[in-house]
Amino acid sequence: MKNFFKTYSLFIVFMVVVLIAMEYLVQSDIIPAFIVPAPTDVVIHIIDNWRPLIFEHLGATMLEFAIGFILAVVGGVCLAVCMFFSKTIEKMLYPAVLISQMIPIIALSPIFVLWFGYTIWSKVAVTILMSFFPIVVGAYDGFKSTDKDYIELLRSMGASKRQIFTKLNIQMALASFFSGLKIAIVYSLVGATIGEWLGASEGLGYYSRRMSGDLNADGVFAAIVILTIVGIILFALVAMVEKRTLRWKETE
Repeated sequence: MKNFFKTYSLFIVFMVVVLIAMEYLVQSDIIPAFIVPAPTDVVIHIIDNWRPLIFEHLGATMLEFAIGFILAVVGGVCLAVCMFFSKTIEKMLYPAVLISQMIPIIALSPIFVLWFGYTIWSKVAVTILMSFFPIVVGAYDGFKSTDKDYIELLRSMGASKRQIFTKLNIQMALASFFSGLKIAIVYSLVGATIGEWLGASEGLGYYSRRMSGDLNADGVFAAIVILTIVGIILFALVAMVEKRTLRWKETE
């Protein structure tokens, strides 16, 4: 905890100054509260509505996020492995993975609603599409970045292609994979929220859209604050797992 405050002390001071300034500007009527609410009003809104916000809306968003993220990780890693072992699959599918990121998600979301209706799967589909790319690219680039000298060394010792992959390629790909994973886990949360914006009856994205329709800035920012906190926690969890997994690299 001491190291945390030492590392991020300037950021914490900056955020405190920003929040104090926002509070002063809104309370002094310099900035209208319906544009940017006072931080205290946002906190009060969260406290007054914590039960539906946490148990109903955050719970729905996290369920969509969890399903989409898990499917994206499993599918992305499997595709990366297939492309690594097969040039044919790489040439056939890698461009498709790239193209999928060039199409605006907001344009594809209504198509998912058309296919899956207003069920959880339309939100899951958006979540997968948002997080799939960094996982595939991170894992695939990691596999391909293995030093050829190490590969030749293992081959000279009689290692099979499978042994080289499990003992060397996977280990060398972990750093790149976790870099993609940290991006993907945040994108997954964003994807679930976007899906809820376009069609849902619960979730923080739906709650934010409903509050926006009612011109309730406190509610909109309350949803944003909760999503931001959850995103930071998820990112920190992946970073912690990365640090423990790659501990061997620090000892080199």
